[in-house]
Amino acid sequence: MAKQKVVIVGGGFGGVRAALELANDVRFDITLVSDKTYFEYHPTLYHTATGGLTCQSQVPLSTVFADKSVEVIVDKAAKLDRKARILTTASGKTLQYDTVILALGVVTNYFGIKGLQEYAYGIKSISDVTKFKEHIHQQLIDERKPDMHYIIVGGGPTGIELAGALPSYLHRIMKNHGIRERSVKVNLVEGAPRLLPRMPKSTSRAVQRRLKNLGVRLHLGKPVEGATADALVVGGKPIRSHTIVWTAGMANNPFFNENGFAFGPRGKVAVNVYLQADDNTYVIGDNANTPYSGMAQTAVYDGAFVAKNLKRILDGKDPKPYKPEKPVYVTPVGHGWAAALWGKIEIFGIFGWFLRSAADAKAFSEIESPMEATKHWFTEFGEQEDCKVCSHAMAS
Repeated sequence: MAKQKVVIVGGGFGGVRAALELANDVRFDITLVSDKTYFEYHPTLYHTATGGLTCQSQVPLSTVFADKSVEVIVDKAAKLDRKARILTTASGKTLQYDTVILALGVVTNYFGIKGLQEYAYGIKSISDVTKFKEHIHQQLIDERKPDMHYIIVGGGPTGIELAGALPSYLHRIMKNHGIRERSVKVNLVEGAPRLLPRMPKSTSRAVQRRLKNLGVRLHLGKPVEGATADALVVGGKPIRSHTIVWTAGMANNPFFNENGFAFGPRGKVAVNVYLQADDNTYVIGDNANTPYSGMAQTAVYDGAFVAKNLKRILDGKDPKPYKPEKPVYVTPVGHGWAAALWGKIEIFGIFGWFLRSAADAKAFSEIESPMEATKHWFTEFGEQEDCKVCSHAMAS
């Protein structure tokens, strides 16, 4: 019997989980296409951006699939011929498949706001993080004082996590470089009336109190209207700054629009109860129109779900319909404090922080061996700086 050729596009949570599930079955020939050589662990990028280890937020795909029969192609998906079942990559490589699983992730959306793409930083990838860290270090070294304002746009988990960690990180840099201690003005801007607008109001209130206690200034219910090299315009008023971080907007990967997929609400790809966009084409994770799309836990769940159904089909069984699984929401806000929502249970403070640490350990175990996952989890406690002065200060 010929092996089933499965092409997986995307080296994130969903794609990697699907590949690992299928790699245990010799009936499948698996190829994974990724535009990166590594898996990026997005939940810890805020920590890497504020002095944490780079390796905490990435795992080489060669390590993930070290003992697995998975061919990894570092390239970008360009065109999908669903009738002929051929994927063409940006470099012109053509891949014939029996089944394709699309888990491409999302892209930054600036909503057409003038100046943001030119002047705002991001922390949605390792390269984003590197540019951001270089900027804040250089600004402090050049001017020997903090920026007038550090502005983070977006009251979702990423913006909150960065806002909570940034003040102490900036003070640490100043201390390392012998810069006279000054107050740091970190601003968090959210267009909705409250932070975490999809969460219970009690969670929003607790997070807002925590941020205020850390010295973060909140600008709620105020839309961003534009950015220049020197300021962000919020609610008709400019806030002077050379450090704007955009964490607010995401859009579905343009691959789907370019290849004629149908969309549901929120610009997500329309899928059936088996996560199929059509026969032999599965769409999972952030790209699919499912209730909890956008969460790492959902992407992992989707990848495993599709892989198990593909095995069932080869076993001559009917595939199971998709049943969404509500994720656990955990948002760290400064060291040692997190807000967690587990079903209807709200947890705040150090116990929320422990829950986040446990969630990271579980997430690493989904993509690595138990030994490697444990080693990866311990990287949470390490620090890393490219700056020689800061590196020397950490070592002494």
